Amino acid sequence: MNHAEMVALGRALRVLGEHGEELTGDTPDARLYEIKEDLTRALAQLEESVSKPKPTTRCLEHPTGPVDTSARDLCLLCETRRRSAPKPEPDKFGPPVAAKDVRVQSRYGIRDDRPQPHERYVPEMWNGTAWQLCGTPRRDRREAELYITAQRRQAKAAPAYRVVHAFTDHVVVRTWGSTEAATAPHRTAYDNH
Repeated sequence: MNHAEMVALGRALRVLGEHGEELTGDTPDARLYEIKEDLTRALAQLEESVSKPKPTTRCLEHPTGPVDTSARDLCLLCETRRRSAPKPEPDKFGPPVAAKDVRVQSRYGIRDDRPQPHERYVPEMWNGTAWQLCGTPRRDRREAELYITAQRRQAKAAPAYRVVHAFTDHVVVRTWGSTEAATAPHRTAYDNH
């Protein structure tokens, strides 16, 4: 469908939409014949715009290819290619888990199978009752501390902030302010503490 056909079809469909909004129970027959002519015109424009046959599969590569009802995209060609693809051999990727030297079996698997934890520095603020996350976790401690320093300079700063080192355990690295004061005065941008 070229641009001119697309514009003409869009205009015809908008006219039909306007007709649909104006329909009532006492619409005269002359108006219904006008709607019929506009509908016939829109169908003719749509028929001219469609140049390819209707897709039989959901495959983008073979939309009109042969159909395999058991395939997820209904495409026989792609499903045949998937079925005939070489299967990976288990010994190519190392010994199976049972063959590894494991003294105690764990229901959580072997440590090598689990991803290693990510080291992060998490900025948190005291909201009066609990610590809550106040920014994006950082990979660098200095960057997290600079973020907290910038937060403390704001007009509506929290009474206390802290940076938590999250690795395998969560360890509080540094704390600013106090969580004891329920209504601590807000720091201004002029405080350099």
